[in-house]
Amino acid sequence: MTNTEELELAPARGRSRTARWWRGFTGSLAAGLVALAVLVLGAGMLCAFLDVPGPGAEPMIAHPVAAVLALLAQRVADRRNGSLAGVAGILVVAILAVALWTFWWG
Repeated sequence: MTNTEELELAPARGRSRTARWWRGFTGSLAAGLVALAVLVLGAGMLCAFLDVPGPGAEPMIAHPVAAVLALLAQRVADRRNGSLAGVAGILVVAILAVALWTFWWG
């Protein structure tokens, strides 16, 4: 690892309790979105196999895309300190909110 790469990674012991809690919370939300994407894909495949109506193509594409975007934002939140990490965590929450609102509540 070069010196530049070492500077980019955030040291875990230097984080406040609130920052650790926030990163854990947003990481849980990102993981939950991945689980939801797997369930939607599984339901879609099962419905296709049984030849019954299912979730359709749009949710089967959008849920995995949202999950990947949330995981990428969470990676930034986990590896950076300061406001960039906070904004990345807020982005995870926003991606989850848009996915849930669009496909589950809207």
